[in-house]
Amino acid sequence: MNVNGNANELPSKKWKFPFVVFFKDARLIFKLDALSKEILGIALPSALAVSADPIASLIDTAFIGHLGAVELAAAGVSIALFNQASKISVFPLVSVTTSFVAEEETIERMNIKAAENDSNNNNNNKSKLNSEVTPEDHVHQDIEKGALKENTKEAPKEYDVGNNDKTNRVDANNKSKDIVVKKKKKRHIASASTALLFGSILGFLQASILIFAAKPLLRVMGVKNGSPMQEHAIKYLIYRSFGAPAVLISLAMQGIFRGFKDTATPLYVILAGYSLNVILGPIFIFKLKMGIRGAAIAHVLSQYTMAFTLFFILMKRVYLLPPRIKDLQIFRFLRNGGLLMTKVIAVTFCVTLAASLAARLGPIQMAAFQTLLQVWLASSLLADGLAIAVQAILAGSFAEKDYNKTTAVAARTLQMGFVLGVVLSLAVGFGLYFGAGIFSQNAHVIQFIRIGVPFVAVTQPINTLAFVFDGVNYGASDFAYASYSLVTVSLVSVAVEFFFYRTKHFVGIWIALSIYMTLRMLAGVWRMGTGTGPWSYIRGR
Repeated sequence: MNVNGNANELPSKKWKFPFVVFFKDARLIFKLDALSKEILGIALPSALAVSADPIASLIDTAFIGHLGAVELAAAGVSIALFNQASKISVFPLVSVTTSFVAEEETIERMNIKAAENDSNNNNNNKSKLNSEVTPEDHVHQDIEKGALKENTKEAPKEYDVGNNDKTNRVDANNKSKDIVVKKKKKRHIASASTALLFGSILGFLQASILIFAAKPLLRVMGVKNGSPMQEHAIKYLIYRSFGAPAVLISLAMQGIFRGFKDTATPLYVILAGYSLNVILGPIFIFKLKMGIRGAAIAHVLSQYTMAFTLFFILMKRVYLLPPRIKDLQIFRFLRNGGLLMTKVIAVTFCVTLAASLAARLGPIQMAAFQTLLQVWLASSLLADGLAIAVQAILAGSFAEKDYNKTTAVAARTLQMGFVLGVVLSLAVGFGLYFGAGIFSQNAHVIQFIRIGVPFVAVTQPINTLAFVFDGVNYGASDFAYASYSLVTVSLVSVAVEFFFYRTKHFVGIWIALSIYMTLRMLAGVWRMGTGTGPWSYIRGR
């Protein structure tokens, strides 16, 4: 049943050219109607929460930059390695969790509503039957049951004799409402329990690998033996890796809250956690003279603060242990998470390769690349708020088979993404060009930052659409296409990166990244724009 109460409702309009669906109701893009309010109500807190980590890394980058260009470059390589390792583990987990929890909650809500409707219908039928039965019929029924009562027998004290049936119905309805309220307060959500299990396991695995293999992994990133960056990079990566379990468990819980369409709660916790990071960072780095090690420790403490806070809040809403082990959706998570992990590995390899190539150019170019990359990711990830919103809403709407809403939500969110991208393009272009000195005092680093600004600015609309299309695919549970298309895009992009790196060096890396994001966006356009896969209903098939 859809939100309007109609089951399996097909869209009222078929599209001969599905690509035109992207312009559906485009005139309403700046109108704050019910659909826009629903999208923005989820997207705005999500965007702030998602961008908090890159922004915190930017702040760390600014603090570390005052220690020197070598320390900044070393932290840049370590942060890139840690973030990419986290994405490989957590991105599939969070994406799958959001869709599955949204589906599970929608189905549960539909079942509760259907049960209430059945109960009301049964009560109405009983009332109708009772009204058609004559007094003589009642007597005969009681005699047959052997339950004929004497007319003079006193009625129970807790009931009014004249309203006995009515009182019973009121009590029953009140008990039914109490049960529903209790279920809303705390419920068994199998997807939530499964997500926490996987988050814990993956967190400890990531921490172990990064701590014990820090040196060889950094060598792959271009930090060779004897490099001035090596000692600082190893130190920062090892300390930062102790926070990996907190990072993955925290993000898994954020996926659960997103599935509930509650993005405000994680936002408050994240803001508090990163505020702690901003306060502790300069104290550890400069006041206690811990240097780059202090920056990592401050970050880890903030991550564990967020993880424990989210855990205690979630305990009040969900039973974190399932009633039975077999209720865990382990194989469903593994199947769909495996598809997304394949995608993320391919995508991660492109960004990690770019950072590795920049590191080979030297500390100056790497320091500039790290600053540009953090700004690129932080600004672009604002669009991830829209991706989270469209994913959560689409997952519920597809479960309800409300195809009119799925089309409207996808089109409106993509239009919002393009407008956001244009705004970000202007803000990032001017802000980064004139504010490059915030991140480094080195004139050569600032010069390379300004060289890369046009690429970071111009690609913002492309990036936002690419991120929103990810949310569209996940909301439609189109995990297979999301995986296979991005693997293809990444294979092409790797070859492009090597080619332009050899011919254009620093500029070539940014040309290649721009091409990569364009191909990633076009992959999303193709799926929905051709009306294939879960979008075949657009063409009436």
